[in-house]
Amino acid sequence: MPISPTATVTSLVAQLAEQLERRGVQVTTAESCTGGAIASALTERSGSSVWFEYGFVTYSNAAKHALLGVEEAIFEQHGAVSQACVEAMLHGALRVSGAAFGVAVSGVAGPGGGTPEKPVGTVWLSWGERDHRPHSSCFQFQGDRQQIRQQAVIQAVSALLGLAEK
Repeated sequence: MPISPTATVTSLVAQLAEQLERRGVQVTTAESCTGGAIASALTERSGSSVWFEYGFVTYSNAAKHALLGVEEAIFEQHGAVSQACVEAMLHGALRVSGAAFGVAVSGVAGPGGGTPEKPVGTVWLSWGERDHRPHSSCFQFQGDRQQIRQQAVIQAVSALLGLAEK
């Protein structure tokens, strides 16, 4: 029997929580297309206040700029759904929050908004540790809006877990 996406997220968050608690560090999120779903998944776990303090939902470019310091030039040159944008979002979230680890996400969850260059399902993630070079990757998720967002959450929590296990 296949594991449900909810069970997968719950299991990943449990493992992440264990690693973060063991290391005594906190994590932050900077989200656009997921609209806070990553932070929600993390804080579903009782006791998450020990390792989660900040989550940023910056759906608009104006919010990304005002709260996370993403430069206007990034939107003009690369767009909000880009490696440059999610890396700047991550940097801003880590700077403001003081967390040791973070993840940032921006994408096209659909059903509209896609372009030939960035079709629906295009999601950029950046994750990393304070004062280290971030990891970034572009994903092409399939499905409807809810499925795309859920896949992004799973990938984000998995990426954080990979960092915390090092």
